[in-house]
Amino acid sequence: MKKLAIVISHPIPYYTPVFELLTKALELCVFYTLGYEKPYDPGFGMSIDWDVPLLNNYSYCFLKNKALKPNSAHFMGIYNPTAIAEISAYHPDYLLIYGWAHYSHLQIMRHFKGKIPILFRGDSTLLHRRSWLINGLRRYFLSWVYRHIDLALYVGTNNKNYYQQFGLTPRQLIFVPHAIDNERFAKPTVHKALRVELGIMATDLVILYAGKLIPKKGIELLIAGFLLADIPNAHLLIVGGGPLEKVLKVTHRCHKNIHFMAFQNQQKMPEVYQSCDVFCLPSTNDTWGLAANEAMAAGKAILISDQAGAAVDLVTPFNGLVFKSGNVKDFSQKLLQICSHPSALQLLGYFSKQQIMHWSFAAQVKNILKAINQDINV
Repeated sequence: MKKLAIVISHPIPYYTPVFELLTKALELCVFYTLGYEKPYDPGFGMSIDWDVPLLNNYSYCFLKNKALKPNSAHFMGIYNPTAIAEISAYHPDYLLIYGWAHYSHLQIMRHFKGKIPILFRGDSTLLHRRSWLINGLRRYFLSWVYRHIDLALYVGTNNKNYYQQFGLTPRQLIFVPHAIDNERFAKPTVHKALRVELGIMATDLVILYAGKLIPKKGIELLIAGFLLADIPNAHLLIVGGGPLEKVLKVTHRCHKNIHFMAFQNQQKMPEVYQSCDVFCLPSTNDTWGLAANEAMAAGKAILISDQAGAAVDLVTPFNGLVFKSGNVKDFSQKLLQICSHPSALQLLGYFSKQQIMHWSFAAQVKNILKAINQDINV
């Protein structure tokens, strides 16, 4: 049986189910590089203790992280002096690395290049605009980085374009779609209780944002566009936490149709999504936006910024709309358009659910195994 070593910073709900499924087809060990400590998420402004199992049914090893300030958000926040020795002792046939932007991850890539096939997983895009100088330096550096991998497991169209920009050939690109637990988010919940808790009538429209409350998520535009649209009997529900949480609550406390909920863990989120009619992702810079997958699995219409990586793949005329990032007027008009026929929202949600079923953990595993089984020259 083939042996796969996986290098990733810490256990994440969107990835660990894939590891469980892979063990049915090969032997694997996941090497967690951040260390034993519960990771602090600067976007949410808290350490998250996920309420879904993350370490079941697969082999793993927490590497010792000797970084002065352990953190997955910074290059020098992950430094594992024993990583190469411990991975080598496992004698893997293949290596799958999630992200290069940590000291140890890049060192592992460089060490094993040419020794065993290296698969790489990341979701970066070319959407975020930069100066010509930064673009030139970035192109030179990233072209060098990606010479140390054999295959890239791209998550969607924008991510594929990114890899091609930095020198990877079509033969080196395998589609491994971004995915969430579709079945869990599609399973019916008692979502009416949440509306009652917030004082929202069953016949009212609920527009939802769920995620980090940070500048690049475009929350202020979302609120401004919602107020400009002035849709009768509509409510805006903002769920999440982060550095903007306090100021947003204070600034908009006078608007009775704008509601805030603190960060909700994974088990609560299906109920949150199912309580809404339309999900919005107003990001000004977002490599993907897995909340869109979750909302679609819950059967909801979606309205997404063109600067979210998911927009080009997940939004069709049958399930939602895309608006121009940073343009309050365009967002407001698209929100009015999507909410103008409340009876049609259920149909849009139906198409969302049907479409997202193809973006699954099973599809990820199938294509990872396809990548491993193809003839890789090292």
